[in-house]
Amino acid sequence: MAKELIKATRGKIAVIVDDAFQILGVKESAIYVKALLNLIEYPPESYERIVTIAATSEGISKYEIGRHRWAYIDVMWNMPRGGFEQLYGQISGDKPLFEDVWRITGGNPKALGQLYEANWSIDSVVDRIINERVITPRFISRWRGWLEEAVRDPDALWSPDAPEELINELVEKNLIIYFLPERNPEFWIDEPPGRDPELGIGKYVAWQTPLHREAVRRALQDIK
Repeated sequence: MAKELIKATRGKIAVIVDDAFQILGVKESAIYVKALLNLIEYPPESYERIVTIAATSEGISKYEIGRHRWAYIDVMWNMPRGGFEQLYGQISGDKPLFEDVWRITGGNPKALGQLYEANWSIDSVVDRIINERVITPRFISRWRGWLEEAVRDPDALWSPDAPEELINELVEKNLIIYFLPERNPEFWIDEPPGRDPELGIGKYVAWQTPLHREAVRRALQDIK
């Protein structure tokens, strides 16, 4: 489609792809990003300007793409407070106080939508995360000590002693974001988040949302 647009307009083109890697797979993610680069370097016709952006919540695809030289990877941790408050303000009807919603979602718009659909039931959304992320008794039993540390402080997983297998599994389950870059706006989309233990944001590691941390905390309590 982008190629046909270039042929037809030869003007300014923006190609934006959201979460395609979930369908394509991790290995194919790098091939897809390279195809976007080829669109810029080897277009079917000349153009005035073109930009390509591929966004994904699949943390593990970052490693596959990042090992190549032809892609820039920027990080985003949910919405900043100001923008999220504007989104919250557009929801009509009875709803919890903004501060309560901010603390449990961390500014994640999908989490806000899930809470709204669940009639603001945190328990329902947490149960859904536990089921979707397959947080099983076996998983909890094997990694209980490290998970308890990570719930208190996600940077516990940055320790040289932290099991790589656990870190990879948490990334694959999309429970954490591992290896946050320095808070230089050059490396981030929108505002870089500050370190915030209440929201589960460390210096190097963060939970995807406070709800994801709560799901692990709940599983630790319920599974003995």
